[in-house]
Amino acid sequence: MRNIVITGFMGTGKTAVGRAVAQLLQREFVDTDEWIERVAGKSISQIFARDGQQAFRKMEREACRELSARDGLVIATGGGALVDHENRALMMKSGIVVCLTASKDEIMRRLSETDAANRPLLGDDPGAAIDRLLEARRAAYASFPWRVDTTGLSIDEVAQRVIAIAAEIALTVRYPGGSYPIQIGAGLLDRLGALLREEVRTVGRVAVVTNTVVAPLYGVRVEEALQDAGFDPFACVIPDGESHKRLGTVESLYQEFLAGGLERTGTVVSLGGGVTGDIAGFAAATFMRGVRFVQVPTTLLAMVDASVGGKTGVDLDQGKNLVGAFKQPSLVLIDPSTLSTLPAAELVNGIAEMIKHGIIGAPDLFAALERDPAPRAIPAAGIARALRVKIEVVEQDPYEQGPRAVLNLGHTVGHALERLSEFELSHGRAVAIGMVAAAR
Repeated sequence: MRNIVITGFMGTGKTAVGRAVAQLLQREFVDTDEWIERVAGKSISQIFARDGQQAFRKMEREACRELSARDGLVIATGGGALVDHENRALMMKSGIVVCLTASKDEIMRRLSETDAANRPLLGDDPGAAIDRLLEARRAAYASFPWRVDTTGLSIDEVAQRVIAIAAEIALTVRYPGGSYPIQIGAGLLDRLGALLREEVRTVGRVAVVTNTVVAPLYGVRVEEALQDAGFDPFACVIPDGESHKRLGTVESLYQEFLAGGLERTGTVVSLGGGVTGDIAGFAAATFMRGVRFVQVPTTLLAMVDASVGGKTGVDLDQGKNLVGAFKQPSLVLIDPSTLSTLPAAELVNGIAEMIKHGIIGAPDLFAALERDPAPRAIPAAGIARALRVKIEVVEQDPYEQGPRAVLNLGHTVGHALERLSEFELSHGRAVAIGMVAAAR
């Protein structure tokens, strides 16, 4: 188990939250300041007074080195511990680092209720000291991708948010010439901009391609997340449904890209289900001979299948996906909390694909779905388990030259049924029937 490291400024609740997280997860808790006091045999104030701040920082580095070499801990660090680049790198390598923040007024209030005398950096003017320290540490604190503002929250509320962050799962897909990350976790939608900036290390115009169903639910939220990270997004809303998965829709996107000022250095973000992803991906692959592409699936079917592997395309009258291209995304961001707005029938579509992945290469997943074939909530771990099957297959056969055909289990009959029903029959249900036919 990776460590969960809680850092941040004094008075943000690191120790109290760390203890609560450790208790909830039944893990060992270590506070670096308490570790230093135990090793030194004296309080932090005594170390500062007798040995000086440099001696304390040396002990802090030793604590970070020792604790980062262990697993399964919940660690609360001193407020300045991870300002040091080496300490920060060690802790970030050992696990997930969550930075707690709070308003200055809240910090002052909390410190007034505790033993401020044991905080030697505050001196005789705590307000001025807090301003000076916050400014000096601003860049270090901002470098942590996971942050929780504790102002007005209880210890239990903050602990639950930290646990939700710690439950995030990172996967990697490799293909000839590169790789891309998959991030899975509740609340990630709000961190899309930060994650995109970390991966592509650039800012600029971003075309958010979504549909008429998803746009009112998550469109503004995604645009704000991109703006907060310095991107300049604009929305491209297409009609919902397989019947619109046509070249005409792609051409309309080209026109919107041009009107929005999208250039070759820009990015296309797909926000929606598999149909939206296929259309947006094909447009990204062909606009100006290819621009960066990011998948943000909001349906279970797209999360466990369509968003990964690089296949994009549109339909012709003669059949599905007859025109398309392989376009590997730069990032796949999966926020399972978006499933809360998904109709039950759409959840079933995704479960059908999860069953398919269980048959192909995950007997444990198949058995779990057999025990509970209609779960009310799909955890991040379940999505990741299904994706690991697909990742293993697409890495062996990135351009569908042979082994990747196994992912089409149930799809031959399924696609025929979709076409014959004029797409009234959903993809997941058609594939489910197709798997029965294939099994027989």
